[in-house]
Amino acid sequence: MENFPNYFDPQVLARLEGLSLRARRIVEGYVAGLHRSPCHGFSIEFAEHREYAPGDDLRYLDWKVFGRTDKFYLKQFEEETNLVCSLLLDASESMSYRGPAAAMSKLDYARCAAAALAYLVLQQQDSVGLTTFDHQIRATVRPASGASHWKELVRVMEEASPGQETALGPIFHEQAERTRRRGVVVVLSDLFDEVDGILAGLNHFRHRRHDVILFHVLDPAELDFPFHEVTRFRGLEGWADVIVEPRALRRAYLEQFERYLRRLRQGCRLAGIDYVLLRTDRSLGLALASYLASRRKRSRQ
Repeated sequence: MENFPNYFDPQVLARLEGLSLRARRIVEGYVAGLHRSPCHGFSIEFAEHREYAPGDDLRYLDWKVFGRTDKFYLKQFEEETNLVCSLLLDASESMSYRGPAAAMSKLDYARCAAAALAYLVLQQQDSVGLTTFDHQIRATVRPASGASHWKELVRVMEEASPGQETALGPIFHEQAERTRRRGVVVVLSDLFDEVDGILAGLNHFRHRRHDVILFHVLDPAELDFPFHEVTRFRGLEGWADVIVEPRALRRAYLEQFERYLRRLRQGCRLAGIDYVLLRTDRSLGLALASYLASRRKRSRQ
């Protein structure tokens, strides 16, 4: 662990120039260092067994079956090759927020995560596409592979500036209709919208048999509400500014926010969607490595 530079710390990432440099540091400095192939098994689902034939890849031998039958069988997976990963990056106005304890805005943090994930997918010779959105789709990069494609993805991410209000449900429904080939859909958003609409849109992806990963990007101030003095809260996405005494409403705010999070987590769990909370004051490299390791372990079970 100590052999890897602390490139994945948000304070350090904020000082690095350029999204491509930040993303490479996350991948090369931590994620790839912890896991030789952190994205292996990122998309595949077990389908069935078939008998081993000379020349087959020995990595897919099922040793548990061998122990029971004394015969060699390979695990067959759906969508074994040419994975298509679709990144959906929320660039609405609320994503521009950066609280007093965070080194980066939610959008910058989400950009770094998206660029790092794209880099990993391309490293395993698969394809990745990108959509940026607020209340409508702002930019789209069709899925492809290769180093030049990653540069195009990074360019579009860097150009994504915080826009207008969020409309997650309609965007998810539209993308589910557009994304016809089954693949992995990765959403990076603060999810500031109606929970019912969010879950309905995500379930549309699941209905299309996509594997959905939801990265919920939040600022620590949104989770902890660390305000004590009379504060002016700037309205985003059409809301007016308000001046309040934070101590009078902190308890009610935290209770309401926790209910919102519980509904999201429960809805994702029931739909078979991976939910991952990303705090912008925490190590992005550690969060991604932990999630990918957990996902890899589950894919082997």
